[in-house]
Amino acid sequence: MPRQARLDAPGTLHHIIIRGIEQRKIVDDRKDRENFVERVGRAALETGTSIYAWALMPNHAHFLLRSGKAGISTFMRRFLTGYAITYNQRHRRHGHLFQNRYKSVVCDENSYFAELVRYIHLNPLRASVVKTLSELDRYRYCGHSVLMGRVKNEWQDRDYVLNWFGNKEGEARKAYRAFLKGGIAKGRRPELVGGGLIRSLGGWSEVKSLRRHGEGRLTDERILGSGDFVMKILQGADDKLKKQFSADERREKMNKVIKKICKKEGVNISELESGSRRGRVSEARSQIVCRLVETYGIPLAEVARHVGVSTSAVCKIITRKSS
Repeated sequence: MPRQARLDAPGTLHHIIIRGIEQRKIVDDRKDRENFVERVGRAALETGTSIYAWALMPNHAHFLLRSGKAGISTFMRRFLTGYAITYNQRHRRHGHLFQNRYKSVVCDENSYFAELVRYIHLNPLRASVVKTLSELDRYRYCGHSVLMGRVKNEWQDRDYVLNWFGNKEGEARKAYRAFLKGGIAKGRRPELVGGGLIRSLGGWSEVKSLRRHGEGRLTDERILGSGDFVMKILQGADDKLKKQFSADERREKMNKVIKKICKKEGVNISELESGSRRGRVSEARSQIVCRLVETYGIPLAEVARHVGVSTSAVCKIITRKSS
């Protein structure tokens, strides 16, 4: 299946994960690490990107950031391309350094900000890059040391993070460190590494509970948050898409998908558009909705008009297919 478009509206909170190709190292020594961090900082300042948490590991890196006017794509391209070129030159290697597509997940700030700061900053400790929390306090290649005041990075938004934990710096720093320490026993927290229903609800047991009670939730693998938050982000993406593609282009994509699936399922297009709930028509409608929304990013309301149902019905179809 084609990859979904990125949700890259300026001002959006993202959890970014970049990995070395084939799980290989992206830094070999201190000089590589300093080069990596310097390029991150330069790109953040140039693009107006706010970075709240980060951790550089031997073969991957995490960031919690808010995109600037240029979006995350410009920020990521600037520092990844420059770093990869200098790394290859220094180590006399050729080819890709990073996996072709970094992972970006839009996050509900109210529900996940503090948890993601903690999760990201505990990475070096979980992976035994450092052995103790005291050592993490001084570790230069993680944003935690900046929050603790041991390292200075002008490009990291230290104040914004500490304000989540208190109004006075000393008290906030103490509360933040206690919060971080409390997360050590929680382990790897896979529900915080991406979007989708299982992660947004906190685990598979919660998903099964919803199913037992017949409840559905709108989900998207690119988004970490509640069903209402997912809807808000997708609607914003719909508005952006309308500006990028003309109505004629969207209409052409929809017509091709509708004709192909209706032909495969033996369904008349006029029956589909009439809102018929006949078995084969409903199946064709579900396939069309998922293809147009998830693969091509066609706005929900526009899809609804072409398949004979309401926008809320389109949302229910996507929820049912995702859960």
